[in-house]
Amino acid sequence: MQKKLNKIAKDTNIFLKRFIKKQKKSELIVPMQYGLFSGGKKIRSKILVDVGSIFNLNYKTLLIIGAAVECIHAYSLIHDDLPCMDNDLIRRGKPSTHIKFGESTAVLAGNSLLTMAFEILSHKDLNINEKTKIRLINKISESSGHLGIAGGQYLDLSYEHKKISEKKIIEMEIKKTGKLFSFCCVAPLILKNKSKKDIQKFENIGADIGLLFQVADDLIDYNGSLSAAGKKTGKDKKKGKATLISLLGDKNTIKYANKLILKINTKLKKYGPKSKNLTETLNYILNRNK
Repeated sequence: MQKKLNKIAKDTNIFLKRFIKKQKKSELIVPMQYGLFSGGKKIRSKILVDVGSIFNLNYKTLLIIGAAVECIHAYSLIHDDLPCMDNDLIRRGKPSTHIKFGESTAVLAGNSLLTMAFEILSHKDLNINEKTKIRLINKISESSGHLGIAGGQYLDLSYEHKKISEKKIIEMEIKKTGKLFSFCCVAPLILKNKSKKDIQKFENIGADIGLLFQVADDLIDYNGSLSAAGKKTGKDKKKGKATLISLLGDKNTIKYANKLILKINTKLKKYGPKSKNLTETLNYILNRNK
Protein backbone atom coordinates (compact mmCIF):
# COMPACT_ATOMS: atom_id res chain seq x y z
CA MET A 1 0.00 0.00 0.00
CA GLN A 2 2.73 2.46 1.02
CA LYS A 3 4.70 1.67 -2.17
CA LYS A 4 1.67 2.45 -4.33
CA LEU A 5 1.04 5.71 -2.46
CA ASN A 6 4.70 6.70 -2.79
CA LYS A 7 4.68 6.02 -6.55
CA ILE A 8 1.56 8.11 -7.13
CA ALA A 9 2.95 10.93 -4.94
CA LYS A 10 6.28 10.86 -6.80
CA ASP A 11 4.71 10.76 -10.27
CA THR A 12 2.22 13.54 -9.39
CA ASN A 13 4.99 15.77 -8.05
CA ILE A 14 7.12 15.16 -11.17
CA PHE A 15 4.19 16.24 -13.39
CA LEU A 16 3.45 19.33 -11.27
CA LYS A 17 7.11 20.42 -11.17
CA ARG A 18 7.34 20.11 -14.96
CA PHE A 19 4.05 21.96 -15.41
CA ILE A 20 5.18 24.85 -13.18
CA LYS A 21 8.62 24.94 -14.83
CA LYS A 22 6.99 25.54 -18.24
CA GLN A 23 5.16 28.61 -16.92
CA LYS A 24 6.49 32.16 -16.86
CA LYS A 25 8.31 32.94 -13.63
CA SER A 26 6.56 35.02 -10.97
CA GLU A 27 7.19 35.98 -7.35
CA LEU A 28 4.36 33.67 -6.25
CA ILE A 29 5.93 30.47 -7.62
CA VAL A 30 8.07 29.87 -4.49
CA PRO A 31 5.20 30.10 -1.93
CA MET A 32 2.98 28.08 -4.30
CA GLN A 33 5.59 25.31 -4.42
CA TYR A 34 6.05 25.50 -0.66
CA GLY A 35 2.35 24.78 -0.10
CA LEU A 36 2.13 22.23 -2.92
CA PHE A 37 5.24 20.14 -2.22
CA SER A 38 5.01 19.94 1.56
CA GLY A 39 5.03 16.15 1.75
CA GLY A 40 1.35 15.21 1.47
CA LYS A 41 0.44 11.56 0.92
CA LYS A 42 -1.74 12.22 -2.18
CA ILE A 43 -4.57 10.02 -0.87
CA ARG A 44 -7.08 11.82 -3.11
CA SER A 45 -4.99 10.97 -6.19
CA LYS A 46 -4.72 7.38 -4.94
CA ILE A 47 -8.52 7.15 -4.73
CA LEU A 48 -8.76 8.55 -8.27
CA VAL A 49 -6.28 5.95 -9.57
CA ASP A 50 -8.03 3.16 -7.61
CA VAL A 51 -11.44 3.97 -9.13
CA GLY A 52 -9.79 4.48 -12.54
CA SER A 53 -8.29 0.97 -12.36
CA ILE A 54 -11.81 -0.48 -11.86
CA PHE A 55 -12.68 0.96 -15.29
CA ASN A 56 -9.29 0.20 -16.94
CA LEU A 57 -8.34 3.85 -17.47
CA ASN A 58 -4.97 5.20 -18.57
CA TYR A 59 -2.67 5.91 -15.58
CA LYS A 60 -1.14 9.06 -17.09
CA THR A 61 -4.58 10.60 -17.71
CA LEU A 62 -5.62 9.87 -14.12
CA LEU A 63 -2.34 11.30 -12.84
CA ILE A 64 -2.90 14.64 -14.61
CA ILE A 65 -6.43 14.92 -13.18
CA GLY A 66 -4.99 13.99 -9.78
CA ALA A 67 -2.45 16.80 -10.10
CA ALA A 68 -5.33 19.29 -10.48
CA VAL A 69 -6.98 17.82 -7.39
CA GLU A 70 -3.74 18.20 -5.40
CA CYS A 71 -3.53 21.88 -6.39
CA ILE A 72 -7.03 22.46 -5.01
CA HIS A 73 -6.26 20.47 -1.86
CA ALA A 74 -3.05 22.48 -1.29
CA TYR A 75 -4.93 25.78 -1.80
CA SER A 76 -7.54 24.73 0.78
CA LEU A 77 -4.86 23.86 3.36
CA ILE A 78 -3.01 27.15 2.86
CA HIS A 79 -6.26 29.07 3.41
CA ASP A 80 -7.42 26.82 6.29
CA ASP A 81 -4.23 27.65 8.22
CA LEU A 82 -4.72 31.44 7.99
CA PRO A 83 -5.31 33.43 11.21
CA CYS A 84 -8.84 34.35 10.06
CA MET A 85 -9.63 30.62 9.59
CA ASP A 86 -8.15 27.90 11.82
CA ASN A 87 -4.99 29.86 12.71
CA ASP A 88 -2.58 26.91 12.47
CA LEU A 89 1.14 27.66 12.69
CA ILE A 90 2.38 24.22 11.60
CA ARG A 91 1.44 22.10 8.60
CA ARG A 92 3.07 18.71 7.92
CA GLY A 93 5.83 19.43 10.41
CA LYS A 94 6.81 22.77 8.85
CA PRO A 95 5.72 26.40 9.37
CA SER A 96 2.41 27.08 7.60
CA THR A 97 2.64 29.07 4.36
CA HIS A 98 1.46 32.33 5.99
CA ILE A 99 4.08 31.96 8.76
CA LYS A 100 6.83 31.44 6.16
CA PHE A 101 5.75 34.09 3.62
CA GLY A 102 3.15 36.35 5.29
CA GLU A 103 -0.64 36.33 5.17
CA SER A 104 -1.24 38.26 1.95
CA THR A 105 1.28 36.11 0.04
CA ALA A 106 -0.34 32.93 1.40
CA VAL A 107 -3.79 34.09 0.22
CA LEU A 108 -2.46 34.86 -3.26
CA ALA A 109 -0.45 31.61 -3.46
CA GLY A 110 -3.58 29.67 -2.49
CA ASN A 111 -5.66 31.52 -5.09
CA SER A 112 -3.02 30.80 -7.73
CA LEU A 113 -3.01 27.06 -6.94
CA LEU A 114 -6.80 26.98 -7.19
CA THR A 115 -6.75 28.54 -10.66
CA MET A 116 -3.79 26.39 -11.74
CA ALA A 117 -6.01 23.34 -11.27
CA PHE A 118 -8.27 24.61 -14.07
CA GLU A 119 -5.20 25.35 -16.24
CA ILE A 120 -4.13 21.71 -15.83
CA LEU A 121 -7.55 20.30 -16.72
CA SER A 122 -7.88 22.53 -19.80
CA HIS A 123 -4.25 21.98 -20.98
CA LYS A 124 -3.28 20.01 -24.07
CA ASP A 125 -1.28 17.61 -21.86
CA LEU A 126 -4.62 16.13 -20.81
CA ASN A 127 -5.33 14.27 -24.02
CA ILE A 128 -9.13 13.87 -23.87
CA ASN A 129 -11.95 15.51 -25.83
CA GLU A 130 -13.03 19.07 -25.02
CA LYS A 131 -16.55 18.11 -23.93
CA THR A 132 -15.15 15.76 -21.28
CA LYS A 133 -12.70 18.43 -20.11
CA ILE A 134 -15.59 20.86 -19.59
CA ARG A 135 -17.51 18.25 -17.59
CA LEU A 136 -14.46 17.64 -15.38
CA ILE A 137 -13.86 21.36 -14.85
CA ASN A 138 -17.54 21.90 -14.03
CA LYS A 139 -17.53 19.07 -11.46
CA ILE A 140 -14.27 20.09 -9.77
CA SER A 141 -15.46 23.73 -9.61
CA GLU A 142 -18.63 22.61 -7.87
CA SER A 143 -16.54 20.54 -5.43
CA SER A 144 -14.30 23.50 -4.55
CA GLY A 145 -16.68 26.46 -4.13
CA HIS A 146 -19.67 27.31 -1.94
CA LEU A 147 -21.24 23.87 -2.54
CA GLY A 148 -18.00 22.15 -1.54
CA ILE A 149 -14.76 23.03 0.25
CA ALA A 150 -15.44 26.76 0.75
CA GLY A 151 -19.01 26.18 1.92
CA GLY A 152 -17.89 23.42 4.27
CA GLN A 153 -15.18 25.60 5.78
CA TYR A 154 -17.74 28.38 6.34
CA LEU A 155 -19.99 25.97 8.23
CA ASP A 156 -17.04 24.54 10.19
CA LEU A 157 -16.16 28.04 11.46
CA SER A 158 -19.77 29.06 12.12
CA TYR A 159 -20.47 25.88 14.15
CA GLU A 160 -17.68 26.53 16.68
CA HIS A 161 -18.82 26.50 20.35
CA LYS A 162 -22.37 25.55 19.34
CA LYS A 163 -24.43 22.40 19.84
CA ILE A 164 -24.85 20.99 16.34
CA SER A 165 -26.87 17.91 15.30
CA GLU A 166 -25.23 14.79 13.86
CA LYS A 167 -26.97 15.38 10.52
CA LYS A 168 -25.59 18.93 10.23
CA ILE A 169 -22.07 17.83 11.23
CA ILE A 170 -22.12 15.12 8.55
CA GLU A 171 -23.40 17.58 5.92
CA MET A 172 -20.63 20.03 6.86
CA GLU A 173 -17.89 17.37 6.72
CA ILE A 174 -19.13 16.06 3.37
CA LYS A 175 -18.93 19.59 1.94
CA LYS A 176 -15.57 20.39 3.52
CA THR A 177 -13.85 17.09 2.71
CA GLY A 178 -16.21 14.71 0.93
CA LYS A 179 -16.92 16.74 -2.20
CA LEU A 180 -13.31 16.61 -3.44
CA PHE A 181 -13.23 12.86 -2.76
CA SER A 182 -16.52 12.62 -4.68
CA PHE A 183 -14.84 14.30 -7.64
CA CYS A 184 -11.98 11.76 -7.47
CA CYS A 185 -14.52 8.92 -7.57
CA VAL A 186 -16.63 10.46 -10.33
CA ALA A 187 -13.87 11.69 -12.69
CA PRO A 188 -13.11 8.16 -14.04
CA LEU A 189 -16.82 7.65 -14.78
CA ILE A 190 -16.96 10.99 -16.60
CA LEU A 191 -13.96 9.84 -18.68
CA LYS A 192 -15.83 6.61 -19.53
CA ASN A 193 -19.06 8.56 -20.25
CA LYS A 194 -21.03 6.44 -17.78
CA SER A 195 -24.72 6.94 -17.00
CA LYS A 196 -26.06 9.52 -14.51
CA LYS A 197 -27.10 6.65 -12.24
CA ASP A 198 -23.56 5.22 -12.10
CA ILE A 199 -22.08 8.70 -11.59
CA GLN A 200 -24.49 9.36 -8.70
CA LYS A 201 -23.54 6.02 -7.14
CA PHE A 202 -19.83 6.86 -7.16
CA GLU A 203 -20.52 10.42 -6.05
CA ASN A 204 -22.14 8.94 -2.93
CA ILE A 205 -19.24 6.52 -2.45
CA GLY A 206 -16.85 9.49 -2.66
CA ALA A 207 -18.85 11.45 -0.09
CA ASP A 208 -18.63 8.48 2.29
CA ILE A 209 -14.88 8.14 1.67
CA GLY A 210 -14.41 11.85 2.37
CA LEU A 211 -16.45 11.52 5.56
CA LEU A 212 -14.27 8.55 6.57
CA PHE A 213 -11.15 10.62 5.92
CA GLN A 214 -12.47 13.54 7.99
CA VAL A 215 -13.44 11.23 10.87
CA ALA A 216 -9.93 9.70 10.79
CA ASP A 217 -8.46 13.23 10.77
CA ASP A 218 -10.59 14.20 13.78
CA LEU A 219 -9.46 11.05 15.62
CA ILE A 220 -5.82 11.96 14.94
CA ASP A 221 -6.45 15.42 16.37
CA TYR A 222 -8.16 13.83 19.41
CA ASN A 223 -5.58 11.08 20.12
CA GLY A 224 -2.44 12.05 18.22
CA SER A 225 0.79 13.88 19.01
CA LEU A 226 2.43 16.80 17.21
CA SER A 227 5.42 14.69 16.09
CA ALA A 228 3.19 11.94 14.64
CA ALA A 229 0.56 14.21 13.08
CA GLY A 230 2.93 16.90 11.75
CA LYS A 231 0.56 19.57 13.09
CA LYS A 232 -0.71 20.73 16.44
CA THR A 233 -3.25 18.30 17.91
CA GLY A 234 -6.06 18.76 20.43
CA LYS A 235 -7.12 21.98 18.69
CA ASP A 236 -10.65 20.81 17.78
CA LYS A 237 -11.65 20.54 21.44
CA LYS A 238 -9.89 23.80 22.33
CA LYS A 239 -11.72 25.66 19.54
CA GLY A 240 -15.06 24.03 20.27
CA LYS A 241 -15.23 22.44 16.81
CA ALA A 242 -18.38 20.53 15.88
CA THR A 243 -17.14 16.99 15.15
CA LEU A 244 -18.64 13.53 15.48
CA ILE A 245 -16.19 12.94 18.36
CA SER A 246 -17.55 15.94 20.26
CA LEU A 247 -21.06 14.53 19.77
CA LEU A 248 -20.60 10.73 19.98
CA GLY A 249 -17.27 10.28 21.80
CA ASP A 250 -14.16 8.66 20.30
CA LYS A 251 -15.21 4.98 20.71
CA ASN A 252 -18.59 5.48 19.04
CA THR A 253 -16.91 7.55 16.31
CA ILE A 254 -14.56 4.61 15.57
CA LYS A 255 -17.62 2.33 15.34
CA TYR A 256 -19.24 4.85 12.98
CA ALA A 257 -16.10 4.82 10.78
CA ASN A 258 -16.06 1.01 10.62
CA LYS A 259 -19.73 1.04 9.57
CA LEU A 260 -18.83 3.54 6.83
CA ILE A 261 -16.14 1.19 5.47
CA LEU A 262 -18.64 -1.69 5.48
CA LYS A 263 -21.20 0.49 3.66
CA ILE A 264 -18.66 1.52 0.97
CA ASN A 265 -17.37 -2.05 0.49
CA THR A 266 -20.94 -3.33 0.07
CA LYS A 267 -21.45 -0.85 -2.79
CA LEU A 268 -18.15 -1.97 -4.37
CA LYS A 269 -18.88 -5.72 -4.17
CA LYS A 270 -20.16 -5.97 -7.74
CA TYR A 271 -16.72 -4.93 -9.06
CA GLY A 272 -15.02 -7.92 -7.39
CA PRO A 273 -11.18 -8.05 -7.33
CA LYS A 274 -10.99 -4.81 -9.35
CA SER A 275 -11.97 -2.86 -6.22
CA LYS A 276 -9.22 -4.46 -4.08
CA ASN A 277 -6.90 -1.42 -4.32
CA LEU A 278 -9.71 0.92 -3.24
CA THR A 279 -10.59 -1.32 -0.27
CA GLU A 280 -6.92 -1.29 0.83
CA THR A 281 -6.90 2.52 0.65
CA LEU A 282 -10.03 2.74 2.83
CA ASN A 283 -8.36 0.66 5.55
CA TYR A 284 -5.24 2.80 5.28
CA ILE A 285 -7.29 6.00 5.69
CA LEU A 286 -8.86 4.80 8.95
CA ASN A 287 -5.68 3.33 10.46
CA ARG A 288 -3.20 6.08 9.53
CA ASN A 289 -1.65 8.15 12.36
CA LYS A 290 -1.13 11.41 10.44
